[in-house]
Amino acid sequence: MSNIAIKVENLSKAYQLGQIGTGTISRDLERWYARIRGKEDPFLRIGESNNQNTKSESDVVWSLKDINFEIEQGDAVGIIGRNGAGKSTLLKILSKVTAPTTGKISGKGRIASLLEVGTGFHPELSGRENIFLNGAILGMRKKEIQRKLDEIVDFAGIERYLDTPVKRYSSGMYVRLAFAVAAHLESEILIVDEVLAVGDAEFQKKCLGKMREVSKGEGRTVLFVSHNMSSIQKICTNGILLQNGGILQTGAIPQLINTYISTNNNIRSSYDITVPNSHVLDGYAYQVSIENHKNEPYNEFRVGEWWQIRIKFRLKTAIKKFVIAIGITTADIDIRTCWSKELDLGPGEYEVIFKEDKITLSSGSYNISIGLSSPKAVIQYIPNVALISISDIPIETLDSNILMTSGTGFILDVMEINIYKV
Repeated sequence: MSNIAIKVENLSKAYQLGQIGTGTISRDLERWYARIRGKEDPFLRIGESNNQNTKSESDVVWSLKDINFEIEQGDAVGIIGRNGAGKSTLLKILSKVTAPTTGKISGKGRIASLLEVGTGFHPELSGRENIFLNGAILGMRKKEIQRKLDEIVDFAGIERYLDTPVKRYSSGMYVRLAFAVAAHLESEILIVDEVLAVGDAEFQKKCLGKMREVSKGEGRTVLFVSHNMSSIQKICTNGILLQNGGILQTGAIPQLINTYISTNNNIRSSYDITVPNSHVLDGYAYQVSIENHKNEPYNEFRVGEWWQIRIKFRLKTAIKKFVIAIGITTADIDIRTCWSKELDLGPGEYEVIFKEDKITLSSGSYNISIGLSSPKAVIQYIPNVALISISDIPIETLDSNILMTSGTGFILDVMEINIYKV
């Protein structure tokens, strides 16, 4: 007997941009005539891949294109990729929320899915009524749902509001109940999209534990989409990496994460600075580069990883007690400032490297600002000149050839700073 829970063959999904029709009655008729003859839609041949960074030249975009994979029963599979890669579209098709344009899906067992806040809930019904409604949709009898009711309510922590219409729930309450229903009712396949971010940290930890239990303890199949690589790694052993609507790689999660990080670093990481009225300045920076341990331009780092900022600048006159500094901010909040020692420098080209062997910023995006100054005046200040992203992916997933040294952590003014004359 086959052990395959989900089998996807040549799956594609196309969306029409702008207006819903093809634009003319003749085109609509041509599409209809092709469909009744079992032929390919003539207007899908010119569709484009789903690359959000390029200008569209067609009014048809392929959110997914020629997807093929198999998932065995009891597997916990993580689906990762950048925004717009096709993750949510894939889960919607697997959950039968939307139909594929081409290809087919075969599966074994009932599917419980949690795709977004409020999916599958009727806002006018109470929490209790929605629990029974979801169970009935999965084909469960009333007595079966009743046996699970206390466990669901206890997990969600909403006993006081169980008989209140869910339209009055907060987004956190909605997600807690929705996840509890999806995880506890008798389905063979559990599909969870990036919705747990709505809950608080304690509930997220609780959900991750339940998904591990569902997969390893109960032998149910789990598909989990998240941008939180740490969560993916805790739950899933295998994964699928999507890029621009296609499968870039499948396999073990650590290898997928390494590929994801390396492909995600096509984001700009070296910046040329245009300085207005540079002829009136005593000095100015003209290039900033964020780099990895190989001195290569890089944009996204993992917590605990080695990194550096390289700044090239020019002095037009001799400056005594010259200082160059960097500032790191997020959402207009100053996180950190580091500055060099005071140096007497003559005119010429210089390069400064702010270097650290272990970054411990929390995950998120940070802006880099730079400043050049002397005791007399600020020579130049450029806010938000570069961007750096920090990922919560554990350092253990780094390539084995990267040597990590002990460091003091990301604390004020501990970066190694060196200035060289070019």
